Amino acid sequence: MSILFSPLTLRSITFRNRIFVSPMCQYSSPDGVPGDWHLVHLGSRAVGGAGLVMVEATAVSPEGRISPDDSGIWNDAQAQAFKAIARFIKEQGAVPGIQLAHAGRKASCSAPWLGGGPLGIDERGWQPLAPSAAAFDAGHPVPRALTLDDMSQVESRFQAATRRALAAGFEVVEMHMAHGYLLHEFLSPLVNRRGDEYGGSLDNRLRFPLRVARAVRAEWPEDLPVFVRISATDWVAGGWDLDQSVLLALQLKEIGVDLIDCSSGFAVPNETIPFGPGFQVPFAARIRAEAGIACGAVGYITDPAQAEQIVATGQADAVLLGRQMLRDPYWPLHAAKALRTDTGWPKQYARAR
Repeated sequence: MSILFSPLTLRSITFRNRIFVSPMCQYSSPDGVPGDWHLVHLGSRAVGGAGLVMVEATAVSPEGRISPDDSGIWNDAQAQAFKAIARFIKEQGAVPGIQLAHAGRKASCSAPWLGGGPLGIDERGWQPLAPSAAAFDAGHPVPRALTLDDMSQVESRFQAATRRALAAGFEVVEMHMAHGYLLHEFLSPLVNRRGDEYGGSLDNRLRFPLRVARAVRAEWPEDLPVFVRISATDWVAGGWDLDQSVLLALQLKEIGVDLIDCSSGFAVPNETIPFGPGFQVPFAARIRAEAGIACGAVGYITDPAQAEQIVATGQADAVLLGRQMLRDPYWPLHAAKALRTDTGWPKQYARAR
């Protein structure tokens, strides 16, 4: 029997299999409102057999967007637009999830197909916010350092976004603490240069991300799971690393986080990342073993046998597929055939099975 296609239960939610769709930005939400593109994009992955379909990094505030057309959930109109999407995902047997995010100093950029560069104020851009007044890279704007009042407002934004996510029908929320965005910026000593109780020592750098995690967990129903995506390492000496990630995972577990989504990198522009098949799986394996918390493995997982091996050997509880799911929305159905396991097809497609 395939372990990849066995169910996974976290709190009251049972995922039909351990194939999760990673949050992948679409840069296609005018005013932060998802539309037909998102219904078809996310809905087709649910039809394709994934256990969890996660909405892209969704901004908790306008200044928390990466691009002017990122999806958002800072107002009720956005939450209302997500309702049909979450409902359709669930109707197809997948669990609807959403990643809540604040881009920090990496905000105010154009979409990748427009170059991905920083935008000026006269180009629909805005001044980013960050733990410290240090630009991401040459040519990027210097962010405004968050005051203590600003931080309280960010925390409140995450709380409000969590309430809206529930009202929209999502059953999993994931906090984005990875890829050089705001909460990762507090964690990484390469970025966080604060001299107050939120900078310097590991305990201080953990303080604000853990505040946000507690706030989100308190707003989210006790019977529904919370995930956190982390960058397990900055890939730079003196930066955030796997040892610190284990300690973070232990504290997130105490708060009530249910799964750590283990990615890496992108806090600074000049890291050297050894990309390759399964290159981040060891992060999930170690955090799972040492923190005793469910973990998801992500990154260059493309082959059914590879995905099966990751979960069957206990390196992770689930795999999160990104680009492979862009290439093939029906990857889970094809993987089931390759692994010679029985999985249900949508009745509308059964004649093609």
